[in-house]
Amino acid sequence: MLTGTLFALAAGLMWGLVFVGPLMLPEYPAALQSFGRYLAFGLIALPLGWLDRARLSQLTRADWIEALKLAAIGNVVYYLFLASAIQRAGGPLPTMIIGTLPVVIAICANLRGRRGEGAGGEPIAWARLLPSLLLIGAGIGLVNHVEIGHLRADPQADLGRYAWGAVLAVGAVVCWTWYPLRNADWLRAHPDRSPRSWATAQGLATLPLAAVGYAGTWLWMALQGDAAGGGFAMPFGPRPGDFIALMFAIGLFASWLGTLCWNEASQRLPTALAGQLIVFETLSALAYAFVLRRSWPQAETLAGVALLVAGVLWALRSKAATPVALTSELHP
Repeated sequence: MLTGTLFALAAGLMWGLVFVGPLMLPEYPAALQSFGRYLAFGLIALPLGWLDRARLSQLTRADWIEALKLAAIGNVVYYLFLASAIQRAGGPLPTMIIGTLPVVIAICANLRGRRGEGAGGEPIAWARLLPSLLLIGAGIGLVNHVEIGHLRADPQADLGRYAWGAVLAVGAVVCWTWYPLRNADWLRAHPDRSPRSWATAQGLATLPLAAVGYAGTWLWMALQGDAAGGGFAMPFGPRPGDFIALMFAIGLFASWLGTLCWNEASQRLPTALAGQLIVFETLSALAYAFVLRRSWPQAETLAGVALLVAGVLWALRSKAATPVALTSELHP
């Protein structure tokens, strides 16, 4: 039990890194960070794919098309939304919104289960989910109140930009609600396939998407720069060393090693308990955001975090173990 919990904690600490890149490289467009991160992840997946080539050769054309869809929505588009949200709204609010994923996934899986669709499990009584939704809503409201207070105190702040950041964070939640449900459908339909090989397949499928996206972003920025009489220093921006190091660090630790640690935790812990421990990601991301700010969170923010965690735990204890466990299949 202790070993599994430590693996879950390690996964959360590494997944929290995905919220750091947009804050450490604010001058880099979100598209460049998204494609850069997954270009690095795809390159990391190449040697893994070579080592696992026997199992990967068993995948059909339809399997690779499905991997491509999952890679596009669950990896590239998801992080494009998330990075854009963090650059516009800062770290805390998008982190809190993403922190609702276990419950949002549970609700969507519940709806699908009642319609007899997908990989689902037993439907959950809506009355059991209502208290958790109220707690989560109150938690997000508290953190949002604090962040808006900071913006109003800053004469250069842009409330419209902050609002767009919140909308983009919701878009990220939509992407990563669709992804684990669809991913779990495939895994349950192919019980003879290795989840680790499927993760590697998605990494390989991400590589061409990221390469084409990176090249397209490079071309678009070059054209914009020519039109404006200046330009963004490409191919790796004004801080190439920092950019390359951070993209490969996130690709290695968050996209590959974090998933490995989560799989190890999932093998050692009951599903219900493992699902609850996904909150380590939210807490880690918030901690990193305040470290980068060089400030302590206010009491209201801490209260909001406590309500979020309480809401997620409440929902996960309300017989939502099966739907929430879908997030353990693979994290982007």
